[in-house]
Amino acid sequence: MRTRFEFNKIRGFTDFLNGLEKTDQLVKIKKSVNPKFELAGIVSKLDKGKAVLFESVSESKIKVAANVLGTRYRIALSINAKNENMIQERIKEAIRNKSEITNIAHSNNWQKNSKNLYDLPIVTHFEKDSGAFITSSLVIAKDKETGNQNLSTHRLLRLDKKSMAIRMVEGRHLHKCFTSAKEHGEDLPVSIIIGTHPAVSVAAAYQAPYGENELEMANSLMDNRLSMIKSPGTSLYIPKDSEILLEGRILADKTAEEQMVEMLRTYDMKRRQPIFELDNIYLTDDPIYHDILPGYGEHRLLMGLPIESKLFHSVQDVVSGTRAVHLTDGGSNWLVAIIQISKKLEGEPKNAILAAFAGHPSLKIAIVVDDDIDPTNPTEVEYAISTRCQADKDLLIIPNSKGSSLDPSSDQNNLITTKMGIDATATLLKSKDRFEIAKIPKQDKIKLSDYL
Repeated sequence: MRTRFEFNKIRGFTDFLNGLEKTDQLVKIKKSVNPKFELAGIVSKLDKGKAVLFESVSESKIKVAANVLGTRYRIALSINAKNENMIQERIKEAIRNKSEITNIAHSNNWQKNSKNLYDLPIVTHFEKDSGAFITSSLVIAKDKETGNQNLSTHRLLRLDKKSMAIRMVEGRHLHKCFTSAKEHGEDLPVSIIIGTHPAVSVAAAYQAPYGENELEMANSLMDNRLSMIKSPGTSLYIPKDSEILLEGRILADKTAEEQMVEMLRTYDMKRRQPIFELDNIYLTDDPIYHDILPGYGEHRLLMGLPIESKLFHSVQDVVSGTRAVHLTDGGSNWLVAIIQISKKLEGEPKNAILAAFAGHPSLKIAIVVDDDIDPTNPTEVEYAISTRCQADKDLLIIPNSKGSSLDPSSDQNNLITTKMGIDATATLLKSKDRFEIAKIPKQDKIKLSDYL
């Protein structure tokens, strides 16, 4: 039985880990582990299980936490959602009602300084990775022309003690800030935080409209408890209760090649990416480094759950009877969506499918089910497809569509794929009785322990 803990009062990463320990959701490993492959191998064995804190990492004095947000339950705790089923609603509420940040601190928690990236326990995860990657890094930058701050998650490959290659998706918000600075002949100053309140990580994964401050979404998820402070060197506003802060610049005219495993647990293509040059590292007195194992539960959930909420909103705007949207584990919480609706009219499932593809361009497969089918249960979804779908009428094939660069089967040079929608809802042209799933009266109230 889990001990009660007031997660709604936590302010930072260490607080959250303490809460996980008190509720028996954290395992501590005291034995020294190697950050090259060994640490990642241990975390892979804990996938969908407990969070882990490595108290001794070779070649570093800093502890490492991983699999921190590796379950929907822990994400629900981190954003003050009542339960796992309320995550979408909680994120949607925060998106619609971003909260202005008024709590500005004047003193920080950092006690130590460094100028050497090798002081950090940066992890090498997979055999063909280009090297050791920071995977939990939240990058804060400012658009030179508008003055708006942006918060987003990016991987960083350590090249030497002062520089890292940073992956930026072309056209996304950090890349826009970088391009704007480059057009003015300038490097882009950035502040990078590692180990912060999990709600900040959730907000960073959400693809907000350009110019909106994701930190205000995080503040809403934290019920206005987010405290900010000016980053010492860049003057950007960053979360105060962060474990590690890196300051520096993304150089306008230098690149390096990098390659890492992505959400689908396949290797991303090799690319030349801009270089981040370090100025300073700031650390708390006893910092905890956050590592996210690429392609496993924590990575997929952090990226996928904000998109689930975005998709729900997109589909519900078109089909009012939308009840739930679930990005599946099999689709790496990215490529396959199950949409549950209360169907009122023929044609609504196809409208829902098209809305889903528009709301999340990386989506490859959308399946629509009735409200008596649990969208999180693969067996029930397969049952709906097998008993309520006729392929000649209920399949929607959309060739030559914009897809995800992560999908190895797509045309990755042109980002072109073929998308498929499946209407697995019961037709309204036949009697409902024919599709009714049989129930046993009072079945849910029966406990086998009363009889055995």
